[in-house]
Amino acid sequence: MPMLKRFFSLILVFALTTGLAPRANASAYDAHPKLVVILVIDQFREDYLERYRTDFKPKGFRLFLDHGAYFPDCYYGYSNLLTAPGHSTIGTGAYTDGHGIGSNAWWDLDRNKERPVTSVEDERYAIVGMPAGAKTSPGRSPRNLLASTVGDELRLDTKGEAKVFGVSLKDRAAILPAGAAANGAFWVDEATGTYTTSTYYMPQLPDWATEFNSSGRLDQAKQESGLANITNFESQVGATPASISYELDFAKALITGEELGKHDVTDMLTLSISGTDILGHQIGPDADQQRVMVDALDTDLDSFFTWLDKNVEGGLGNVWIAVTADHGVAPSPAVSATLGMNAAQIDVTKLIANLNDAINQKFSPGEKVVYILPHQELPYLSLNRPSFDRAGINEQEAEQAVQDALQPAFDTLTAPSDAKLPVQAKLPPHPVLYRSYTRMQLAGGDLPHTQFGDLLAHSYTPNGGWYIRVVPAAFQMGLEKDNGTTHFTPYSYDRHVPLGFYGVPFNTGIYHGRVEPVDLAATFASLLGVNQPSASVGHILTQALKPAAEVTYPKPPVVHTRRGPRGTTRKSASTAPEATKPVRATKPAASTKPATEQPQP
Repeated sequence: MPMLKRFFSLILVFALTTGLAPRANASAYDAHPKLVVILVIDQFREDYLERYRTDFKPKGFRLFLDHGAYFPDCYYGYSNLLTAPGHSTIGTGAYTDGHGIGSNAWWDLDRNKERPVTSVEDERYAIVGMPAGAKTSPGRSPRNLLASTVGDELRLDTKGEAKVFGVSLKDRAAILPAGAAANGAFWVDEATGTYTTSTYYMPQLPDWATEFNSSGRLDQAKQESGLANITNFESQVGATPASISYELDFAKALITGEELGKHDVTDMLTLSISGTDILGHQIGPDADQQRVMVDALDTDLDSFFTWLDKNVEGGLGNVWIAVTADHGVAPSPAVSATLGMNAAQIDVTKLIANLNDAINQKFSPGEKVVYILPHQELPYLSLNRPSFDRAGINEQEAEQAVQDALQPAFDTLTAPSDAKLPVQAKLPPHPVLYRSYTRMQLAGGDLPHTQFGDLLAHSYTPNGGWYIRVVPAAFQMGLEKDNGTTHFTPYSYDRHVPLGFYGVPFNTGIYHGRVEPVDLAATFASLLGVNQPSASVGHILTQALKPAAEVTYPKPPVVHTRRGPRGTTRKSASTAPEATKPVRATKPAASTKPATEQPQP
């Protein structure tokens, strides 16, 4: 009998301690974490963090390198490495064939016959928050994004309780990673630098944003840039470190004004830093000025993360942060050529003229019909469908004719007279067409069954009408001034970006081995307990996750109620010893490995 009583006593204790005790499920539904920050750095190759690591401060990039889970071998799995597709991929966990965004702008003759439309412009809406007399432009929205983002799934699964916002200097970088269901996205007016948004999100700026715009912070940023005669904030101030601190101060104002991290569910902020891209296009990745920009970014991140630690309940213990980039960048052709690379520059305007001449000769001799549309950038060349329709030529015949004319058109291109050529006996660089594919080939999967073919398949977009996809040889691009450069190719220098995570679910370490940016959304969705985005193809990075039993979060202060004078009550918060104990997560991870198997930094 004593043994039987003891047995039932143990059962009772077990029931009381497990069945009746409150459980703390570590997921978005109980605000674990309080805030998720997805940090995207525009045009930021991973090797920057390797080169300049000794420069960094404790809570800047070292937050990921020394105290987080960091993946140095992260490469995009598609071939159109541009800003709009990259930001879309980060948010959706899909590539262009899943989310639809193939470039920053494309021709859509049903919407505009004068110029390409941008990836996020939307004439159905209007810009709000602009100062009186400012130049008007179409509104913005994620209308072209065909897949949900991890932020969308967070909003859907919490029935709209979670708050999701996007911030950047660039409209596309603010809108696309945040998604269609985001509460808002904010970017600067290119000319003035004023933060603005679109009526897609709200009829007017919130009070906190209006206060920020009128606070004098914009004038301070212009002054800190050291520039005079500023006529375009984005291209001028945006190329200086002053733009970074300006953007992060706006992010702080948003977090405070929207009370992010103070809700019963997890909130999310996507934050894209544009300055590295704006400057990088002008000077290339190897210039000393770009190192100065990277170091300034590190200093500002150190300050921003320290601010989060002080302003989010529970500090950084209640915050998850991911860092990556929308694309890498090619070495400057002027620099590469001096080292012997065939880093030719391609005169795209002349290439289009050559193609128009060739197609006129084939279909309309003696005429000057515009068969290839103007104002284009590689890697896509859009065809003027109405011209082919009038000649009775279908898409397959039209695209095949242009593809056949591409090689002869390349052969007539020569290096521009003002190019900086190597001072040696070697022949100057010359443009080389590596491959080309028609839209119909991409749409039908008529591609090589190789990794290169997969990169192209993942880059298919229905936008842009009839088009040809051009793949020049490595290190080649359109005409760039001086030491300028760009990105758009399937080559590794454009696809290589950092991927790092900071937060209590992650085991500290450097994790070698190929991963992809699509893994970010998949991993966060799994940890938050929400659905993966609708077109997600990423993998959950289980190798960097702690076992669920080891994941703990700071517990909020205990609120004591005591009797005051004349029957009133007073509430006071304390940090009693039991209140400082972390809440233990009980939700199992998708997959875990013993801690002893985790790579060490």
